[in-house]
Amino acid sequence: MKAIRYLILLSIALVAGVLIYFQQQPQPAEQRVLGGSIGGDFTLMSADGPVSLSDFRGQPVVIYIGYTYCPDVCPMALAVLGQALRNMPDDQSEQIQGIFISVDPERDSLEHLKNYAAFFSPQIIGVTGEKPEIDQVVKQYGAFYRKVEMRNSAMEYAVDHSSRLYLIDREGQLAALVSHNATPDQLMRNLQQLLEH
Repeated sequence: MKAIRYLILLSIALVAGVLIYFQQQPQPAEQRVLGGSIGGDFTLMSADGPVSLSDFRGQPVVIYIGYTYCPDVCPMALAVLGQALRNMPDDQSEQIQGIFISVDPERDSLEHLKNYAAFFSPQIIGVTGEKPEIDQVVKQYGAFYRKVEMRNSAMEYAVDHSSRLYLIDREGQLAALVSHNATPDQLMRNLQQLLEH
């Protein structure tokens, strides 16, 4: 009995320690883009037809590149984006468009992508394309991904990839890069700044 009580107390102490550690870590800052030619227009497919970045000229866009079978950073980034949009007044959030680009078209069907993106927010569209199209967008945005074989796993492979939220201004230009582990409030403030310009 004492051993169980000791293990429970130890577990509580560990959890508390982890929470304190993360609270004391410096929050990820917005990473401004200082010139360069990162970004640009593209066209990929959604379940409802082709989607181009230029379709949303005149409103801010948030792009995230990943895949639906991602176990951690993708759902975290999309959850942060979804919560940031919910935290904003409706008249602001309705102006923001999210685009989730899948680099795993083999498994991410268009219908699956649509449902996955909508789970986080109805304002996020899921898109993908043929490998050469995806590779072009990944290159344009200075991102990377690579397939990693997983032997003895039902998943067969995972995809290593960069994890950033790309904030696009009303003119379709990359305004900032934001870490996937930013808080919803941080991202909300970034988006509100975009709306002011």
